[in-house]
Amino acid sequence: MANTKKAYFAVAVTSLVWGTTWVASKMGVSHVPAFQFASIRQFLGGIIYVSFFLIKGEGLPTAKQFLWLMPMSFLMFVSSNGIATYGLQFITSGLAALIAALYPLSVVLIERFYFKAIKITAPTLIGLILGLMGIVFIFYKDSLQMHGKNYPLGVALSLFAMLTWSVGSVIISRSKININAYYSIGWQMLISAATMGCVTLYTSNYIPLQSIPLSTWGVIIYMVLGGSIFAFISFIYSMKHLQPAIASLYAYINPIVAIWVGSLLLDEKMSATSIIGTVCTLVGVYVVNNSLKNQKDPVHAIADADGM
Repeated sequence: MANTKKAYFAVAVTSLVWGTTWVASKMGVSHVPAFQFASIRQFLGGIIYVSFFLIKGEGLPTAKQFLWLMPMSFLMFVSSNGIATYGLQFITSGLAALIAALYPLSVVLIERFYFKAIKITAPTLIGLILGLMGIVFIFYKDSLQMHGKNYPLGVALSLFAMLTWSVGSVIISRSKININAYYSIGWQMLISAATMGCVTLYTSNYIPLQSIPLSTWGVIIYMVLGGSIFAFISFIYSMKHLQPAIASLYAYINPIVAIWVGSLLLDEKMSATSIIGTVCTLVGVYVVNNSLKNQKDPVHAIADADGM
């Protein structure tokens, strides 16, 4: 019973922290160029993960493992985190979180049409349509009325980041590479940090570290310790002590948290259309996940590892 109570608390922590990291990222890119911000975050998170395993006696990855880690770092962190962070400059944190929540739908499509691994049943199809309709509804109604001309770019970048995360999740779930999953995450973070750091230097789109406001350093620390470490550990704990359907509830709560916290802290307006679209999308994702219960579930990879 004690473990169950702690597990429910862990679900709450995961939902709240990963939901607020979208708002934190939005706050961060208002003071620091997006790729520099993402690079610093991933570097600090990667150092913590890798150092922990090295201290425990884990050896350095082999050449074969590094060859696998490099493209995975692009899919899971450079694109899924870096490009998503860049896109946050043009859209609300709530919409970015909602687009990221679509990832199970794209995984289903990849598994169905590329690997022929699952069947698209009527409920699955209905869920897919609902999920996509919700995003389209929000975009169509709000794009030029409430946001600037780069709003479509922000949506496109967020969708691309979500798709690369989906591809990476599928590869991870099917990969036979022999490396600790969490140790792998640390190296992917470090490789992505170096990659995004090179991008910032090449484009000269960065500011001196001493010029980064103290409040932004606070945001970075919160995202590293809260989003990348504490919430992730809470997620793993909930998965061990609760049914997957309950432990995965955070995926539906994250966007809601991001929307409400964004409206409070960043004055991001909530229109009636955005609320309707959000409900439509989350219902669609739920219907898809529920329809796959009796099939081999393709939507379970390390996925959503830090809510981006």
